[in-house]
Amino acid sequence: MTGVSALLLGLGLGLRHAADADHLVAITTLLQRERGPRRAALVAALWGLGHSAAFLGVGLLVVLVGLRVPAQLERAAELLVAFMLIALGVWHLVRPQRRAPASGGDAAAHARSIVVGVVHGLSGSAGIALLATTTIPSRLWAAAYLALFGLGTVAGMIALTVVLSWPIGWTLSREGAARRASIVAAALLGIATGAAVGAGALFGAGAP
Repeated sequence: MTGVSALLLGLGLGLRHAADADHLVAITTLLQRERGPRRAALVAALWGLGHSAAFLGVGLLVVLVGLRVPAQLERAAELLVAFMLIALGVWHLVRPQRRAPASGGDAAAHARSIVVGVVHGLSGSAGIALLATTTIPSRLWAAAYLALFGLGTVAGMIALTVVLSWPIGWTLSREGAARRASIVAAALLGIATGAAVGAGALFGAGAP
């Protein structure tokens, strides 16, 4: 595989990676407290910041210094994703249903988006990096592949989040049952997805 083709592949797979079910469910849950495409894009960008920091932190260690991540730690990262999705869902179910401010900063919400991104970035990063080392002979090109993969993930998530913000924002602008139903549906979807991810980590292929 040539260097340029590796970079293009990394970018394309990163864009695709953004659409993973657990990513979209987490972002959809986070958007239940935000209004407007700009704030939605900020949520996605902060998620991407956390995801890239964790993903590249682990991935570059695998590619450049030959770090080997035990299967138990990879499984633990998947379980952490499962716990996070369930916790987000429960939090939205029990938290008072007040509207998020239309403008202004929200440090807690920003930190939450970054933390969710970090958890997602830790899950699966070692496997993706290991695949890069086995298919791309040059370590530098493999590292560049990971960087483009991370960039593609961030760009893809921002685009998807902005698109999702329109129907979600319209639903949340309604009063009463419609608004409550949207929040409950997103929360229950998060809990169900978290349970599925956890079951896969505990009982799926390769589980002890």
